[in-house]
Amino acid sequence: MRLVLVGPPGAGKGTQAARLADTYGIPAISTGDIFRANVKGETELGREAQGYMSRGALVPDEVTNAMVRDRLLHEDVAAGFLLDGYPRNPDQAVELDGMLADNGTALNAVVEITADSDEVTTRLLKRAEIEGRADDTEDVIRKRLAVYAESTAPVTAYYEGQGLLVRVDGIGEVDEVTDRLVDALRAR
Repeated sequence: MRLVLVGPPGAGKGTQAARLADTYGIPAISTGDIFRANVKGETELGREAQGYMSRGALVPDEVTNAMVRDRLLHEDVAAGFLLDGYPRNPDQAVELDGMLADNGTALNAVVEITADSDEVTTRLLKRAEIEGRADDTEDVIRKRLAVYAESTAPVTAYYEGQGLLVRVDGIGEVDEVTDRLVDALRAR
């Protein structure tokens, strides 16, 4: 199973990524993990990315794409993977398609966990209170949700055009959402 998982902040992507990875026996791969591994390992790509990050700049697509390409060559992804946090734009989506085609594979599905903005805002405010995140105010959270919606819409539209997009409601008990995800993927 080769999956991409997208969804707004607070929709439960991290929790569901781990559960889907367990269900399908595949690694859950987050872009953040790839970046940290490359920076910690002081790889050439890690040093290049660190240069951008230390200046507060976004790491260019070509560096991110190269890191993902390298990660998808590891032995543990032979039976599949779940990508979380990549692709973030249509150019990266096209690049991912090319990477997979080079390996003679393709995505099975792109799963979008959907969630009502008010519900997600409530979740994130509660998490901020519990974890002491004073900077996670309602205004900041709503801005993050708006940025997510604006930046992700072209990616989900791209995959919807390919017939790969599966939308699943992320509101409810964790087990209920996992069941919905697995049922939706089985129905594909």
